[in-house]
This record gives sequence, structure tokens and C-alpha cells, in this order.
Amino acid sequence: QVQFVESGGGLVQPGGSLRLSCLASGFPSSRYDLSWYRQAPGKERELVATITSAGGSTSYADSVQGRFIISRDNSKSTMYLQMNTLKPEDTAVYYCNTDPSTMATTMALEGVDHWGQGTQVTVSS
Repeated sequence: QVQFVESGGGLVQPGGSLRLSCLASGFPSSRYDLSWYRQAPGKERELVATITSAGGSTSYADSVQGRFIISRDNSKSTMYLQMNTLKPEDTAVYYCNTDPSTMATTMALEGVDHWGQGTQVTVSS
């Protein structure tokens, strides 16, 4: 079945960088727009960035615009999030999944979502 496995998180000082990876399996991921999400302590999960199926278009939350870069390698069924100039407010568990519209369709058809365990990013001095 559909599975997402996130990796690459860790502890970093403000101003530092990390690169997250997301391995998708169990479905033809190259057909779908994919997104990164995050959930900070005490907050709801939020959309961070989205990339179209062929990687031709990207979009970002205002809070990360200019600092994060989303990319993908469909030959490896892998998506990446390059995180630069990290701030304490970026601290969160980061998740990957299909884009919000595809997630909604999946929920309607299957009655389930496919969230992985996420990867913890902590930005602290």
C-alpha cells in the first residue's frame, strides 16, 4: 500500500541548513503532485511546499519562501526539501504526502490517509 518514509531531520543551530528526503512507495508517485507538511509543538499540521508531478512547478508557504527549496527525483521516487537559514520557528515534525487535493480524494475513496512517521527538525542554539 501507499507509504511515505521521511528522513534527514536533526538538531541544527539557527541559520543552519538541513536536507530532508521522502521516499514514496506503493503507488506511481510520479503521476502525483507531492507536498511537504510540518507540525510544530502545540500547533496544527500545515502545508510547507508543493511540487508538481514532473517537478516543473513549485509553491511555498510564506513563512519559508526564499529559504526552502522543494525538489524531486522521479527515477528514485524521492522528494527533497532543502532547508536553509533555519529559524527556531521552523522546529517541527516534517511529513511528506500527496498534495492536499489528492489527499482529499484519497480520503473520499479509501477512507484512509497515508501519513508516515515524519522526521524531527529542531532549530535551537
